[in-house]
Amino acid sequence: MSDTEEPATKKPKKSLDSSKPTKTYEERLPAVNVISQPLASKKSTKRAHKLVKKATSAKKLRRGVKEVVKAVRKNSKGLAIIAGDIYPIDVISHLPVLLEENGIPYIFVPSKQDLGAAASTKRPTSCVLVTDAADDKKFDGQDLYKELFEEAQGYVPS
Repeated sequence: MSDTEEPATKKPKKSLDSSKPTKTYEERLPAVNVISQPLASKKSTKRAHKLVKKATSAKKLRRGVKEVVKAVRKNSKGLAIIAGDIYPIDVISHLPVLLEENGIPYIFVPSKQDLGAAASTKRPTSCVLVTDAADDKKFDGQDLYKELFEEAQGYVPS
């Protein structure tokens, strides 16, 4: 075989497209941490991912622990969505307390991979903050935002 010929057993490159089968909601539940309460239902998880997608396109999203904490300290309001399968748990364990102190409702979803994909990144994302969209007429995820905001507010301890 010469240098210009390719071997017949060359493996195809892996693609990052959606043809790879993803895990279902039920398959992801065993990896969820103990502190991940309130955990969104299957239907609410789908709605949360849809909201994150719309918020990403409208530039109404802060992603990652550092950005979310920074936005909360600057008095940004909105809805926080946190992945429940983060390890080590210390990475996000301070977030619920910080969010409660600032009156920001939050909800956990089972998967950081799915949350990252919804936020249009190739990397898994531990948390996102959908900033307050009540005053923006161009944001087409208003109804989703209001539904999830009210659902998450129902879980916040008084």
